Amino acid sequence: MNKSSIKILNLIDRLGSLHEGEHAVDLLIASGEEAIPPLRKYLMEGKPSHIYQPRQRAVNALAQLGAKEVLIEYLCTPKEIPDPAFEFGEEAVENTAARALATWQTEDVFEVLLRIAYTRTLPGVIETLSSFQRPETVPLFIAALIDDVSRTAAENALKSMGEIAKPALMEAAATFSSSENDENPSNLLLRRSSVHLLVDMTMTAEEWSKIKYLLYDNDPEISVSAARIALKIGDFEDKRTAIGILVEKIPHTSWYVQMEIENTLVKHYAVAGRNIKDWIEQRRMQPERAQTFDPVLQMLLRVQKRVDGCSVNSD
Repeated sequence: MNKSSIKILNLIDRLGSLHEGEHAVDLLIASGEEAIPPLRKYLMEGKPSHIYQPRQRAVNALAQLGAKEVLIEYLCTPKEIPDPAFEFGEEAVENTAARALATWQTEDVFEVLLRIAYTRTLPGVIETLSSFQRPETVPLFIAALIDDVSRTAAENALKSMGEIAKPALMEAAATFSSSENDENPSNLLLRRSSVHLLVDMTMTAEEWSKIKYLLYDNDPEISVSAARIALKIGDFEDKRTAIGILVEKIPHTSWYVQMEIENTLVKHYAVAGRNIKDWIEQRRMQPERAQTFDPVLQMLLRVQKRVDGCSVNSD
């Protein structure tokens, strides 16, 4: 074994160092193609661990060295990892490898990642597939919305697809698992994400008419998202209905959705203002203690304060 090979092996050993690991990556890259075979061996034959950063560094070095085939080989190799912590760590390495492959916008990379995505919804795989902007990936992204780990990556991917993804999102939003009154949790997650994504997309009046009934969905979160769409594209009656729904759902939604409701009421105060003032007046007729613990009144007061503050600042 020559000095250069020994140096490369020493650098690979240093990938696990907290202080020298990143510098070792730089030196391995500087070593050129000679570093690829030992890095491949380290990645393919090395043991997974809950400390996964050294293996991620090996992936980064291989990517910088242009070792596309090694990264593909690694992702396509089946892995049996009984320890959940080790499995989580190795998935982090796989995600890094999948993201690194975005450098190569080639058909072979696309096909490999597509095959993987049909069996495993890794966030890194979804992110790289989305960079291809290919229509055939949309169903995979839609399916990934039910997965807690990959949902954010899938939502971002569908956002980036824009108009290409809109028909599939509209269909998913309207797809019930059995009946609206007996919906399984996974399907509910799917519909929630789908409608939420549609809020930020441009929608025609005809498209809105096809999902308008979601204003009255049994799920408060879906109903709120539909109301936000109505305020963008609906007619006057739709907008009045939407304002009422937003206020009605305040006590029945999470804090995050409540923030969306509050921001929406502020944004559409021109439509909602008169009703908000009336609702505040009505709810102030309650005993003082009841007012303090009334989430609807407290939000409407915040909305009014924010709007009044904007008016003062604009003056």
